Amino acid sequence: MPLSYCTNVHPAEDLDGVLDQLDRFAGPVREAAGLRTLGVGLWLPAALAHRLAASATDRARLRDALAARGLTVHTLNAFPYGGFHDEVVKHAVYRPTWAEPERAAYTLACAAVLADLLPDGVDGSISTLPLAWREPWDADQDAAATRALGAVSAGLRDLAARTGRTVRLAVEPEPGCVLDTVDDVVDWLAARTGPDGIDPEHVGVCLDTCHLAVSFADPVAAVRRIRQAGLRVVKVQASAALHVADPADPAARAAVARFAEQRYLHQVREQQPGVGGAGRVLAADDLPDALRDLPGDGPWRVHVHVPLHHRPAPPLAATTDVLRDAVTAVSRGPHGADAHLDIETYTWSVLPDDLAARAATDLVAGIAAELRWAVEHLDVRAWWEPDDEDAPATSAAPHHAPATPARRSA
Repeated sequence: MPLSYCTNVHPAEDLDGVLDQLDRFAGPVREAAGLRTLGVGLWLPAALAHRLAASATDRARLRDALAARGLTVHTLNAFPYGGFHDEVVKHAVYRPTWAEPERAAYTLACAAVLADLLPDGVDGSISTLPLAWREPWDADQDAAATRALGAVSAGLRDLAARTGRTVRLAVEPEPGCVLDTVDDVVDWLAARTGPDGIDPEHVGVCLDTCHLAVSFADPVAAVRRIRQAGLRVVKVQASAALHVADPADPAARAAVARFAEQRYLHQVREQQPGVGGAGRVLAADDLPDALRDLPGDGPWRVHVHVPLHHRPAPPLAATTDVLRDAVTAVSRGPHGADAHLDIETYTWSVLPDDLAARAATDLVAGIAAELRWAVEHLDVRAWWEPDDEDAPATSAAPHHAPATPARRSA
């Protein structure tokens, strides 16, 4: 699976900001990881996406900046619409919903930009939100979202016909949303696919492995369910959740409470005792709610994107086993080699104590360490070539990476 890292960790809201982040972070990350070419999963806020879609000159400026720094783009994150690094984000990240016309317009603008950034012979992917936060949501909104995703399907087909470049949309289930789990997104999409509806050739699933872990889903069964429904995993967001084995333990509660903060939601799920450990799952919409309301009778999973290479101090743990199993299941099935793997640790700036301090002083080193961990531990195909014989090479990655993809001329 082609590998990249997602730039929504960087608070850039305009073109100059994006170009600056390439200079300050993405280029240096490539060098720190010892790579000739590095994939970046760009986050383009809505205003910038529309500007780039309307301006061939600005797209050329971005494309040239990427090439000059040894960077390539095959995926975009179009889940946050804008303001992703505001002081308080929380539920605002789910607006506009798929029932609002701004969401489809933004997505198609992103697709137009991505088609012009893709290397030759490479398909693109765009991840998006699972319709909306679950409340308020009614039948009229659901019908509007169905029409919007059908229209985007048609728009992506037209884009492919005009440009010869395929861009696929990947709907990303998230705890607390209308499409909370993999089962939810599979059921919703499968019921709406068809010649006059949502085209499964252009719309599939984004598997965020932090969200998957929080839901206590079996990653192999989840991937199988997607395939059996005639859908594809278009994109995997490589991420790890926090695992709290015994949330009734005062030391564990104190340790996990350090991750509560005001910018992002940190949904929590508790797996109640049951046969084979598969009991009922209780839900809390944010970590403070869980600390106040959940009984702590079974383990917790917390929506905190933990850096992939980091091992939280006991009694906490990270769900990297779910990440590994999911990536292996996707990569070994149909379309597995075409799925995109994007490291999405956007939480560096809000992590507690030593991790946040480390990110403030050397975020480049942290992201480079995540990339090295991914190559060493995941079933991936690197989108880069090692810079020299000292660069990381493991059994998880091929001994000879593919040649750097040809880049489009302006």
